[in-house]
Amino acid sequence: MRFDRVWFNARLATLKGDGLGTVESGAVAAKDGRIAFVGPENDLSNGWEAAERIDCQGRWITPGLVDCHTHLVFGGDRAHEFELRLNGASYEEIARAGGGIVSTVKATRAASEDELVASALPRLDHLIAEGCTTIEIKSGYGLDLETEARSLRVARRLAEERPASVVTTFLGAHALPPEANGDKDAFIDKVCREMLPALAREGLADAVDAFCEGIAFSPEQTARVFDAAKAHGLRVKLHADQLSNLHGAKLAAEYGALSADHLEYTDEDGAAAMAKAGTVAVLLPGAFYMLRETKLPPVAAFRRHGTRMALATDCNPGTSPLTSLLLTMNMGATLFRMTVEECIAGVTREAARALGHLDEIGTLETGKSCDLAIWNIERPAELVYRIGFNPLHARIWRGQ
Repeated sequence: MRFDRVWFNARLATLKGDGLGTVESGAVAAKDGRIAFVGPENDLSNGWEAAERIDCQGRWITPGLVDCHTHLVFGGDRAHEFELRLNGASYEEIARAGGGIVSTVKATRAASEDELVASALPRLDHLIAEGCTTIEIKSGYGLDLETEARSLRVARRLAEERPASVVTTFLGAHALPPEANGDKDAFIDKVCREMLPALAREGLADAVDAFCEGIAFSPEQTARVFDAAKAHGLRVKLHADQLSNLHGAKLAAEYGALSADHLEYTDEDGAAAMAKAGTVAVLLPGAFYMLRETKLPPVAAFRRHGTRMALATDCNPGTSPLTSLLLTMNMGATLFRMTVEECIAGVTREAARALGHLDEIGTLETGKSCDLAIWNIERPAELVYRIGFNPLHARIWRGQ
C-alpha cells in the first residue's frame, strides 16, 4: 500500500478502549487525511510506501487534543473586574456597576465580525500551539439574534482561518439581557421561537446549550429550550449544578444530552442518570480555580456509576480566561484528584464523546481523521505533571 505519510519509531497512546491504549514501537499512517494504519510498526504490511516518512525517534503520539467547552468568541475583557475582586469588591457590586456578563454583552454587541475574529484568533492560536485540533465554541454573549448569529459566524470563520475543526453551540439561554427587564419567561420565548429557528435555518449551530442555575434559568425554562432544539434536530448540552443542585444533570440525562458541564453540586442520582443516558460529565477546573470554589465535583460518584468524564478550558472572559488544555489537565489532577489516564482521556476520547464526534476524532483508530499530537516526553504523565511547559513537538490535523 502507498500512504501519504507515515510516522514510525513512535510510542502510541491510542486511547482506544478505556485506558491509554499504549503501543510501544508503533506507527501511524495517513491516507487522504485519515488514519490508514495504526499499531505496532512490525504489523505494517510488507512493501508499504509513503510519500513522506517521519522518524519520531521514540516520541509519544496521542490523538489531537479536543477542547469541548469554550466561549472563545467575545468582545472586550474583564481584567479590570478581576482586579476589583482582588481589592474586595463582590460580584454583585461589580454587576450593579454595569460589570459582569452585561459588560461582555455590551462589548460583543459593539464589535464587528472582523473585530471578533481578530480578538479570538490569539486565543485559538494558543490552544493550537499545545496540540489542540478540535474546539467547541459557544455563543451566549450577544443575547439577541443579530449578535448571536454574528458570534456563530465568527466561530465558523475561525475554522477557515486556522487548520482546526470547530464545533458550534448556540447558548442563547446564557443570561438575561438588560432589555428583558427581568422577564425570564419572555426571553426564553424569544430564544425558542425566534432565535433558535433562525440560527437552525442558517445552519450556524451544531448543538444547543443553556445555563440551568438560580442566577440563570430554571429547569422548566431549560426544558423549553431543549424541546425547541429537539424540534429542529439539534443535540443539547447543559451548564448544570455549578452553584447549587437544581438537578440539572438529571434533566440533561432525560433529554439524552451530549454533556452536562461544571457539575460541582451534582448528586448520586444525577451521576447515575448521566451514566445510563451516556451523557458525558465535562469538568471545568479553570472556573473552579478562578472563582475559588470549595465544592468539588463528585468524581468518585462518576467513577462508581461509570459516568464518562471530560475536561475543558471553559475559556471565557469572566470566570475562566484559560487557553491551555495542558494546564487544564494539571488542574483536573491537582484540584479534582483525577488520574493521569482520566485527564488525558478527558481532553481526547471523552472530549470527543462530549461533542458527539467520537466516530471521527478522539482516538487513534483506522478510518478516523488523522489528528495527532507528537510530544517530547518520556511518559504520558508528563502531559499532566508539568505547569507552564509545552512539550509539543508537532501537531497534525487531517494528515497535514
